[in-house]
Amino acid sequence: MAGIGFALRKLTYRNDLLGILQSYSHSTLISSGPWLFTILSVGSINLFGIYQTDQAELQSFRIVLIYNFAFSLVLSGPVLLVATRFLADLIYTKRVERAPGLLISSLGIMLLSQSFIVMPFYFFFVDLTPVMTISAIINYFLVTAIWLVNVFLTALRDYKAITFSFLIGMLTGAMCALALAEPFGGIGILNGFNTGLMVIFFALIARIFAEYPYPIRHPFAFLSYFKKYWDLALSGLIYNIAIWIDKWIMWAAPEREVLDSNFVSYPVYDGAMFLAYLTIIPAMAVFIVNIETKFFEYYQRFYRDIENHANLERIQENHQNIIRTLLQSGRNVLVLQACIALTAILVAGRFFDTFNIPPLQLGIFRYGVLGSMFHVMLMFVGIVLAYFDLRRVMLRIQILFMVTNAGFTWITMEMGFAYYGYGYFLASMVTFLVGYVTCAWYVGRLPYITFVANNRSVG
Repeated sequence: MAGIGFALRKLTYRNDLLGILQSYSHSTLISSGPWLFTILSVGSINLFGIYQTDQAELQSFRIVLIYNFAFSLVLSGPVLLVATRFLADLIYTKRVERAPGLLISSLGIMLLSQSFIVMPFYFFFVDLTPVMTISAIINYFLVTAIWLVNVFLTALRDYKAITFSFLIGMLTGAMCALALAEPFGGIGILNGFNTGLMVIFFALIARIFAEYPYPIRHPFAFLSYFKKYWDLALSGLIYNIAIWIDKWIMWAAPEREVLDSNFVSYPVYDGAMFLAYLTIIPAMAVFIVNIETKFFEYYQRFYRDIENHANLERIQENHQNIIRTLLQSGRNVLVLQACIALTAILVAGRFFDTFNIPPLQLGIFRYGVLGSMFHVMLMFVGIVLAYFDLRRVMLRIQILFMVTNAGFTWITMEMGFAYYGYGYFLASMVTFLVGYVTCAWYVGRLPYITFVANNRSVG
């Protein structure tokens, strides 16, 4: 994360309130930009759109968006992680002139490969009007493209342009959707939202090409990374399945809804979980800032000193600095998230009454908030493992998350409505505890792993 890391460190070291606010705002958009944009835009559309159109039109818009976000993220995961690794290597080896080629080729591969799934789905499986079908497909491709563009944002230093792009896109999407809701219904809402997505996509991609003003060269060079980093590609698929698998299972609950268009969903569960996920955004911002400032400096110093043949005492000192920084960062994130979770659980009843959210979602929301607390800590563990290139370890933890989330969700679904949401909470908690112990074991043995386990000449 070279670009954002540079920007965050520069802002943080200013030691003034404005710099701190800017650093956290930037890290929020980098970590949660597409998700935050969608939640705020859809929330605005739901809040004011009911006065412009009926509930059925809003429902058709929401269900298309849920399906597109779910399956675009899952199917894009392998390409996103491999492209991220390739971009990181380009920056490290100072060969960033290949970045535009990577962007174009990975975007083309994602859109082309997924078109064989999304187009038959919308044309043959669900029953939508022709215009709504085309609009839904366009929405899917725009969401997919923004997932990829978000990978490149971490390499940009112009945080103001990123913030401005998301802000303008969010406002444009919400305003256009509301303006088109009354004359065109669900089709108008979806196309208005698509307009906001297009603003974000073209603004960000223009900024990326401005950052890397090079011709397209070796566009498919990154394909070799799929063989070299197959475990990374598989991690991208497994982790995103793990995030969504509880929702898919709950779509089979007795209380599910099957629309006339053949879409299947369970709005009570989906809506509660999406609200619960919002509680992790502040913790994600704090986490990114902590990782990209003190931790990154100690991490870089540890390996730089090894390359410069530092003595054992210096290496051990750097190792202890890494451990201490990770513990402090983890403590900060956990305390913040625990406070947010406790507050959200306590005020949930009043909040739901104020915004006319169905009270059936209240219990699921509270379980979801607790699950999200452990989920954000699990993300912390996963990123730390990724920093130390422990890909197989990370993959095993993600498989555990997928299996436990599926298993616990299915069991609690069979137990009845009172236990809905409890499966995700249990899966997040169990996986985090296993992941934390595993990560602590590997980080505690970091010098041995660096000099022996990862040394091909030893053995």
